[in-house]
Amino acid sequence: MRTIINLNEGWLFEKGVTAFASPETVNLPHSWNAVDGQDGGNDYFRGSCLYQKKLNKADLPEADQYYLEIRGANSSADVSVNGKQLAHHDGGYSTWRVDITEALADENEINILVDNAPNETVYPQMADFTFYGGLYRDVNLVCVNKTHFDLDYFGGPGLKVTPEVTGTDAKVELEAYVTNPAEGQTLRFTVLDKEGNTVAEAETTETKAVLDIAGVHLWNGRKDPYLYKAEASIVVNGEVVDTVALRFGCRTFKIDPENGFILNGEEYPLRGVSRHQDRWGVGNALLPCHHEEDIDLIMEVGATTIRLAHYQHDQYFYDLCDEKGLVIWAEIPYISKHMPTGRANTISQMKELVTQNYHHASIVVWGLSNEISIGGADEDLLENHRILNDLCHEMDKTRLTTIAAVSMCKMDDPYLLIPDVVSYNHYFGWYGGETSMNGPWFDKFHATHPNIPIGCSEYGCEALNWHTSDPIQGDYTEEYQSYYHEELIKQLFTRKYMWATHVWNMFDFGADARSEGGENGQNHKGLVTMDRKYKKDSFYAYKAWLSDDPFVHLCSKRYIDRVEDVTKVTVYSNQPEVELFANGVSLGKKTAEDHFFKFDVPNAGETKLEAVAGDLRDESIIRKVDTFNEEYRLKEEGAILNWFDITTREGYLCLNDKMSEVLKPLRGKLLFAKLAKKVLSGGKKKGEKGRVKAAGFDLKATPEMMSMMGGFTVLRLLTMMGGFANAKFTKEELLDLNAKLNKIRKKK
Repeated sequence: MRTIINLNEGWLFEKGVTAFASPETVNLPHSWNAVDGQDGGNDYFRGSCLYQKKLNKADLPEADQYYLEIRGANSSADVSVNGKQLAHHDGGYSTWRVDITEALADENEINILVDNAPNETVYPQMADFTFYGGLYRDVNLVCVNKTHFDLDYFGGPGLKVTPEVTGTDAKVELEAYVTNPAEGQTLRFTVLDKEGNTVAEAETTETKAVLDIAGVHLWNGRKDPYLYKAEASIVVNGEVVDTVALRFGCRTFKIDPENGFILNGEEYPLRGVSRHQDRWGVGNALLPCHHEEDIDLIMEVGATTIRLAHYQHDQYFYDLCDEKGLVIWAEIPYISKHMPTGRANTISQMKELVTQNYHHASIVVWGLSNEISIGGADEDLLENHRILNDLCHEMDKTRLTTIAAVSMCKMDDPYLLIPDVVSYNHYFGWYGGETSMNGPWFDKFHATHPNIPIGCSEYGCEALNWHTSDPIQGDYTEEYQSYYHEELIKQLFTRKYMWATHVWNMFDFGADARSEGGENGQNHKGLVTMDRKYKKDSFYAYKAWLSDDPFVHLCSKRYIDRVEDVTKVTVYSNQPEVELFANGVSLGKKTAEDHFFKFDVPNAGETKLEAVAGDLRDESIIRKVDTFNEEYRLKEEGAILNWFDITTREGYLCLNDKMSEVLKPLRGKLLFAKLAKKVLSGGKKKGEKGRVKAAGFDLKATPEMMSMMGGFTVLRLLTMMGGFANAKFTKEELLDLNAKLNKIRKKK
């Protein structure tokens, strides 16, 4: 029989070597970028590191074959046993196995050389997250009989489970893949219910059987995530020599361009979040308790779906999604930069994703790519997508394919026609544009492509512990993030044709190249901080719309000192009515169909606020101060110029104005025509207009891009574009530009 031995304890490790000089002892899961991958500077170590484990064969159970199972080694790895090179693997997020049987001796030295250095043949290579290196998931030894369920094909389980619901019943096709079949063997297939009772069984000499479930209990999302278990055993001469088991669910689904997601014949709106797998201080070397905490927080917010971005996640997390009834988008890290030399890797990673996760009831779509056309969609890119799309449909007849298109991608781009359904990543209201642009954009797409289901795969904005009573785009305050998500919730959730919406992101995550918001090394768009210790106010905005668990939440608890005589206070609740008290005095009761309750509160001295909804209560404190508390104001480390240091003149332009306003007067257009030369000169070819080539991308100034850029303030646009196009502006240059803008009247 199969025996699985966990090998996580007691590995020797050394960074930046291929042979040991001064190793340390570590336990798995482990990442060497747990600290430097989150502290900013884009200088985290990327290279080869060596892991070594010693095994005494006498300590192992007797078996015919031994497989080393590696559940995550980022991003490439080589395995050798006793000095003999046995395997190489490219792709840092999937399970893979190595047959080490022939190389084993009495005393054994297993070396795994892991490498996350840049490599133009392995995805990802360009993305807004840290590529943590390490053996960051479990490593096991799988000990099996010579005749066993397949362990070699793309890390799969050796058993394929395909349920099909027909009326009130279901047919479950079980297909086994057997290595070294024995003469006279039979296969015993069994389906068990949640309580472990046998529902159906068969024993056959064939490797495939179809079992019937009468009166099937459906997997019905969060309402009722019922799971069956399929077991397959190889029987030789009356003895079971190997067994595998997988849980699965029986459900039907459809994605309709008018009515969105349909689960088991009923509309089931997919409103949820995206998730990265890392966290503060451990990188992506997560323990089961970390995964459990994440799923609990996602359940609390009320999400019905998760986009598991931008790579294959831990099997344990997919299992949790099955158990909790969350609908999943699963994808490979074909992201941001199309590499003609990386096609084979996209294919192998997709084969691993589908093979290893085919049985999960939670997964409904395979994601082909993310923002891959940001540099344009050439024929090689299109062909790569057609190959992946056909591959998914060949391997899986039961699910659909999708892409996450970058915001600037035109609605008539041919690559939008390749997958079954489409989603867009839009940041109108954060990276330019206005929040009000989101809903109308999707309406336009829906009108243009009435037969293509459309969703929003990313939207969000960053927030840290900065605060203001007058939030503006780009200020990184918790209050602006709340305003942004209030607006997006109302626009996206009320459009039933949208097949899915995914907030970017559920949690802040490591992005070592980032230097935004006053804390470098992270993307702070999360509804929850990276350490999972603080739920931002926007978390509760979603809970108010999505969760049935009664609650009331007073916003801006960390914003105590306020200068205004009357201050605005927001309460989020899923209850029909909220009453607000100030020092015990009622300020009235309010109802709010949008679940966002707004109060004007007199601000004098210190005021204890209490929000009451039925038996539910929440408290906070505000305090009147004469001058603004500078601890609440963003001061970016290393910033050339902060927005509050800019001289303004009533009725005239300044760096804090949006580009759309600056370009209205003729003098503003002329000023920026000259300025554009500095930004664009690094990428323009002779005779080209409106094109910038930078960071490996070739971006054309399309109407879609110009519309989005019009929502940036001049300061923010120049800061971002200056870094992007390698055209840096000094403080003196920016102040000189502001002085010129101060002489140009605003055009009404």
